[in-house]
Amino acid sequence: MRFLLLTLSFLLFISCDTETTKTLDSGTYRAVLQVQDNQELPFIFEVKNDSLFTIFNADEIITVDEVTYKNDSIVIQTPVFEGYIIAKIEENSLKGNFIKPSLDQIVPFKATKSNNRFSSKKEAAINVSGNWETIFSADHKVDTYLAKGIFTQKDNKVTGTFRTTTGDYRYLEGIVDGDSLKLSTFDGSHAFLFTAKATDSTLNGYFYSGNHWKEPFTAKLNNEYELPNEENLTYIKKGYEYFDFSFPDTRGRVVSLSDPEFNDKVIILQIMGTWCPNCLDESKFLVNYVKENPNKNLQIIALAFEEAKTREIAYERIKRFKNRIGIEYPVLLAQFGNLANKTLAQQKLPMLNHIISYPTTIFMDKSGKVRKIHTGFNGPATGEKYTEFTKEFEVFVDELLNED
Repeated sequence: MRFLLLTLSFLLFISCDTETTKTLDSGTYRAVLQVQDNQELPFIFEVKNDSLFTIFNADEIITVDEVTYKNDSIVIQTPVFEGYIIAKIEENSLKGNFIKPSLDQIVPFKATKSNNRFSSKKEAAINVSGNWETIFSADHKVDTYLAKGIFTQKDNKVTGTFRTTTGDYRYLEGIVDGDSLKLSTFDGSHAFLFTAKATDSTLNGYFYSGNHWKEPFTAKLNNEYELPNEENLTYIKKGYEYFDFSFPDTRGRVVSLSDPEFNDKVIILQIMGTWCPNCLDESKFLVNYVKENPNKNLQIIALAFEEAKTREIAYERIKRFKNRIGIEYPVLLAQFGNLANKTLAQQKLPMLNHIISYPTTIFMDKSGKVRKIHTGFNGPATGEKYTEFTKEFEVFVDELLNED
């Protein structure tokens, strides 16, 4: 109710009657999301024309083509994900909110013309290029987890990402200002900010996700560091040699793995969600793989675990996700609501020891036997790790397809 009242109040605020509809001038804008500790989470976007924007995160370019105006207000719907920006136009500036309805999250937003993501006051005192052995929330036994920072610095500009055992933190971009490291990314689902004090061999800082999450992290330079193997984290429990499920597609038709159409086929089962950027990366990879390697003996099936509060909204988000990416394989609705409770998610698939990451990818041979389970996805922001993954994926799937 609080979220609904806030949204309605804001809509009334920005929808005051004016004689003409304002539009945003072309150019480059610096957007800021207000997060905890009075920190600013910046990102850059370019207005190509009234209805076409581009968001930039390091090498990532996100095209936004769902832009609407009414009187003195603008709604910017981010592609694929549910998050949107609603703001009032004030002399080539914007002021409003970034909203994620399913999670009842509202983050203050503003934007002005500029092309500087972060402003530096000092020359870089250190260089953070290299691999960093990282631990988040080290003092919290439940929430602690490992990561690998992968950064490249040129002058004071920094790009890279953090890899974890369950995926990566996408394309991060920022600066070193004296001895301070600042990195951010915004993709319409995740809004991340990392700040740290740095030496030549250590990082000590905080990770902010929107305005609802903050946790500490520490890191030490270690170019030999590797994370645990992603294929040993999730497995089939004893007593379950084979995998099966029954979930509806967007037309309400119940689909089971035991259906005749899947007999004698290699199955790649993707546990995912339309809200998940790592799932988006993997879905794009799978769509491209199928286009370049068509094979009647290969079947991809996705099981969607959705943030949506109703079944109908979940179906609409799956349809939008499929249309935007070009997915032709089945995407079934496994769960909606209660997304944060992974115990409930695991109950939908009781043959797994647990679900700790979206995506999780399960490979089954033609007999239906599970041959490998890969937790998380190393997207293109991880560079060499992404290239390594794609090669291993292609070789392994070819082996399964060539088995009698």
